[in-house]
Amino acid sequence: MSACANYDLIVIGAGIVGASCADAASAEGLRVAIIEPGPIGGGATAAAMGHLVAMDDDPAELALARYSLRHWEAFAELEEAEFSRCGTLWVARNEHEYQAARTRSARLASAGIQAHLVDAATLYELEPALRPDLAGGMLVPGEAVVYPPRVARHLVQRALARSATLYAGRRVVALPTGGVRLDNDTCLSGPVLVATGCALPELLPMLPMRARKGHLVITDRYPHLVHHQLLELGYADSAHGDADSSVAFNVQPRPTGQILIGSSREFSATDAEVSPAMVQRMLERAFAFIPALRGLQALRSWTGFRPTTPDGRPYLGAVPGARDQWVAAGHEGLGVTTALGSARLLVDLILGRQPAIDPTPYAPSRVTA
Repeated sequence: MSACANYDLIVIGAGIVGASCADAASAEGLRVAIIEPGPIGGGATAAAMGHLVAMDDDPAELALARYSLRHWEAFAELEEAEFSRCGTLWVARNEHEYQAARTRSARLASAGIQAHLVDAATLYELEPALRPDLAGGMLVPGEAVVYPPRVARHLVQRALARSATLYAGRRVVALPTGGVRLDNDTCLSGPVLVATGCALPELLPMLPMRARKGHLVITDRYPHLVHHQLLELGYADSAHGDADSSVAFNVQPRPTGQILIGSSREFSATDAEVSPAMVQRMLERAFAFIPALRGLQALRSWTGFRPTTPDGRPYLGAVPGARDQWVAAGHEGLGVTTALGSARLLVDLILGRQPAIDPTPYAPSRVTA
């Protein structure tokens, strides 16, 4: 491919993960090409809630989230990010979940993340609209929300300002040794990083990936009804479970005063159409925690697809059996949270440096060995 345009890194995909990788690589002085067939941040990134959250069910997941959250602090004053430090309040329905909150708060604290157990009285001081009879919960005050599509566009623009090249509206149709071939027969040479989310199997079929559909609903403006990102403590069971479909209470106050309501997960649904039955199921779960939501005006509902690996951990590292091919995909519902950390881990590996966290748990070779 000697006649091809040459780059130090060719990033395929400009969602939040690919955009983060392009930004981190260009910051190291690498000549970067970015290939994106659709809008920047237009796939799973556009359908994300944008919650920056430390999930602690898996030590590797927590390590990557913690590492990435530190880098998100640099965006706290960036207007484009719509960064809102609303904090996360995990809600316990009963004594059993309250004790689980106690365990989780201790685990997060041991990882250096500020977390507080809150009793029932404090819970209602923080969120008066919650239904009566809840047992308490856990507050993680430092967590935030962002608007992911705008962040992705900002990261790409920053990379372009460092002389990266964007191949907008182009699709990769082949990965010949040493580069890529685009749908207009253009060829590019150099190391390749595939960050295409659910579309990963089109280019790397040896890495298993399933698309997991989700719904979201956004309301009209109702400022001060909800103050924190609210989730039920059983949310992780839905997020990490293998049930064909599930819903969980997840409500977010947007800086606009609107309320974003989630969340649902479906493995078998392959179309992007909104399912009224699934939306109703999701909303009923939210109404069970905040009855006042039932009287609000919903403006829009939409869907997206989360890229899910067999073990729930993303693929971050070298493509098994290939030369100069790398992958960053499969973050399921934590792509926004872990994008910045994932990018730095990948760039360290590409440059032959030791990453700040152990890359072994995310190595793609774990599913092909």
